[in-house]
Amino acid sequence: MTQRPERFLVTGALGCIGAWTVCALVREGAEVTALDVGRDVRRLRLIMSDEELERVDLEVGDITDLAAIERIIDDRGVTNVIHLAALQVPFCRADPPRGALVNVVGTVNMFEAVRRRADRMAPVVYTSSIAVFDAADADPTSGRLMTSAASHPPNHYGVYKQANEGNARIYWQDQGLSSIGLRPMTVYGVGRDQGMTSGPTKAIVSAVLGRPYQVSFDGPTLYQYVEDVARTLVAASRSSLEGARVYNMPGVIADGQAITAAIEAVVPGAADVIGFERGDLPFPFEIDHDGIEALGPLPVTPLADGIADSVAIYRRLAAEGRLDPAEHGLEPVAAAR
Repeated sequence: MTQRPERFLVTGALGCIGAWTVCALVREGAEVTALDVGRDVRRLRLIMSDEELERVDLEVGDITDLAAIERIIDDRGVTNVIHLAALQVPFCRADPPRGALVNVVGTVNMFEAVRRRADRMAPVVYTSSIAVFDAADADPTSGRLMTSAASHPPNHYGVYKQANEGNARIYWQDQGLSSIGLRPMTVYGVGRDQGMTSGPTKAIVSAVLGRPYQVSFDGPTLYQYVEDVARTLVAASRSSLEGARVYNMPGVIADGQAITAAIEAVVPGAADVIGFERGDLPFPFEIDHDGIEALGPLPVTPLADGIADSVAIYRRLAAEGRLDPAEHGLEPVAAAR
């Protein structure tokens, strides 16, 4: 039997993780449709050349519209779905009904569309989040968060991600539809300009620009370089694993002091312009990721290397006159009086 050629559909493709996932696929020669409700390709342009962008099939669509999703999957002959489209913590807090519609109903739509074509599809791959857990969910003795820990999400976003994991389990239980959910923690890298944990990346941009910035937390957290997250998503999509699997992602634990030192190492003087406010994120930081090795060897970029790579990209953008602070989530600096 002739194996069907791969055709990837990446939802939320214009977001940070989405852009890096599309980039990874294009650079290895895969066919990819990039789906997003928006039209702003600026994050793709930050990391991809014009020639690479020409190889991307950009499609505007809303994951809350099941019929539209099905048309795209059928018209493009999609075989692999990497589902990343979601509203982040601040947006879910500001508009819980919209957050539930996009994050929960939209995800169910993706599962349902794949279920109806399961004979030709790879497992559904989707991003959950460590936000399904509260800091108190960690083991009281070791302080480590286990993959199997009971979850008590501290916000709407976490509740919606928890619901997605539950729906994935029911799709496997009732329909035999396999899926792999990945739980990132603090993702950093070029294009990470929104969300509760985007501050460290904004600090990198600010250091390159030589302008002040304060990150809203300084406590330790688990950092994942965005390129690693993208490559892990692709590896999950190509796996032949069955069941409704969910994995915590590996990474590097660091606090504000370590982040500052890593930035200072490649941007001398950075410590004079960036800072971290005292406080912790409401999530555990020592996180078990046992089981994810089933996906094969996965990249875990050292913090110094991930920050150095990010600085190199930002400096290239600055040299090209394309490092606009507003496009990286930075507010205008008030003029001196």
